[in-house]
Amino acid sequence: MFSLWVALIIGIVEGLTEFLPVSSTGHMILVGHLIGFTGDKADTFEVVIQLGAILAVAIIYWRRVLRLFGLNDREVRAKPKRLNLIHIALAIVPALGLAFVLRDYIKLLFMPETVVIGLVAGGIFMIIGEKQQPRISATDMDQFTYRQALFVGVAQCLSLWPGFSRSGSTIAAGMLAGASRAAAADFTFLIAIPVMCAATGYELLKSFGSMTADDIGFLAVGFIVSFVVALVAVVTFIKLVGKLKLTYFSYYRFVLAAIVLIYMYTVGF
Repeated sequence: MFSLWVALIIGIVEGLTEFLPVSSTGHMILVGHLIGFTGDKADTFEVVIQLGAILAVAIIYWRRVLRLFGLNDREVRAKPKRLNLIHIALAIVPALGLAFVLRDYIKLLFMPETVVIGLVAGGIFMIIGEKQQPRISATDMDQFTYRQALFVGVAQCLSLWPGFSRSGSTIAAGMLAGASRAAAADFTFLIAIPVMCAATGYELLKSFGSMTADDIGFLAVGFIVSFVVALVAVVTFIKLVGKLKLTYFSYYRFVLAAIVLIYMYTVGF
């Protein structure tokens, strides 16, 4: 059984980076290789603790989730458009379908070298989204069109490359489609719930057999830490999203990529 300190470290990394545009998968791959936490059991653990991050976002957006299903709709607002399940489907089906078809090939990309490429490429895409944003036509999620939702869904496919970042690609795509940064971030957090539930459920069915009863405490620590840290991270990012440009996160990604390259060629993973 791995040390509980490993569960604590990976749980913090997952919770802190899952919903920030810096790539949680990329960070977990890098940290995992750094501390020697790799292999099938590590892959399964990283999938399980994503459930903690999912729970954090579901709690924050529970009213919006219920409204999508026609529940908790006491707040009647006279708006010409309303976000519905078709928007959500358009935003999640492309990436989920591609991930299902290419799952085995995507797993081959889970290495530090490919993460560096993803960090840089994703950072460039985020800068483009920030610099080339057209006139804003959606200031909140309820103003998203089906076309904008689909554009975000197609761009989300880029996040299948480790290091690119799901939230980074979808927020940038939302901005390129004419949504405000805040609206794009809200939409990104909301569609993360079904995307991550589907991905996590599938991975659990495929690989949970590698875990034993002795690993329950290890899993529990990672799950709880991921939940608490993700809850704080998402609430903080929501408050700062109007002030923090994506370019700041891009610069962080470029610096991290440079540090990883230097480490790879001097020390090695």
